[in-house]
Amino acid sequence: MPRHFLSLLDYTKDELRGLLDRAKWLKKQQKAGKKHHPLEGKTLAMVFEKSSTRTRVSFEVGMYQLGGHALNITSQASQLGRGETYSDTSKVLSRYVDCIMMRTFEQSRIEEVASAASVPVINGLTDLLHPCQIMADMETIEENKGNVSDQKIVWVGDGNNMANTWIQAAILFGFELALACPKGFEPPAIILDKIRSGGYSNIKVFNDASEAVKNADVINTDTWISMGQESDEVEQKKKLFRPFQVNRSLMSHAKKDAIVLHCLPAHRDEELTSEVMDGPNSRVFDQAENRLHAQKAILEKLMG
Repeated sequence: MPRHFLSLLDYTKDELRGLLDRAKWLKKQQKAGKKHHPLEGKTLAMVFEKSSTRTRVSFEVGMYQLGGHALNITSQASQLGRGETYSDTSKVLSRYVDCIMMRTFEQSRIEEVASAASVPVINGLTDLLHPCQIMADMETIEENKGNVSDQKIVWVGDGNNMANTWIQAAILFGFELALACPKGFEPPAIILDKIRSGGYSNIKVFNDASEAVKNADVINTDTWISMGQESDEVEQKKKLFRPFQVNRSLMSHAKKDAIVLHCLPAHRDEELTSEVMDGPNSRVFDQAENRLHAQKAILEKLMG
């Protein structure tokens, strides 16, 4: 059976450490203009059921830099849009390509693709998890702050797929993780139950952002309204989330050299002020760049 990349918990800490170190090496090679083509002749199918900028460009460029080729497949322009099952699509794609990356909604969709595939499958994002993004984020943290295991990392905002994946990273790497979410918008019970049952005292959930960010080394946030979850209740949700805006006032509770991350796209001056996003503590665009290098490490491991 092929090895997939659907969740950080599919891997050990040592395996993920190897990927982080490899991503840093690949970045140095690329910056030095050195060619590295371990995936020559290999093809990646990129299946998108959600729109994308960073995921599509980073995976496509990554495959090119590794010597391979990437295909962009949307549900609207494929038979998925006419009702072909994920299982059948996966079986067909496995006959043509060497790896499948999917960006979709329910986690069950990518799990169905993976269960039917005879090639590796990569989670490019689901409503539950975003493992490729967290790998890029940890790479960014280590470039700026040192070993991720030694940091206090704070998530501010919705208990969404990013928050869920940060919890998985904290379980594996043991860093202190504080999640600041409005009441009723904490991570789902299935995720919180894993924290409680595992006795992970390094992971705490707060309903007060100022309390959560005390002595933070890293502050993360994301849009308050996740893709595909727009509704008539948007304005009401924004009011609830206003005290969770990452701004200069909130930053004053963190360490002076704390860095700020946002997985993008940002709604400027909602979840994150432009003053902070464009300020000296921001590493938002370094973080976006590192999607390329982290994903190249994943592609190389699964296909190389």
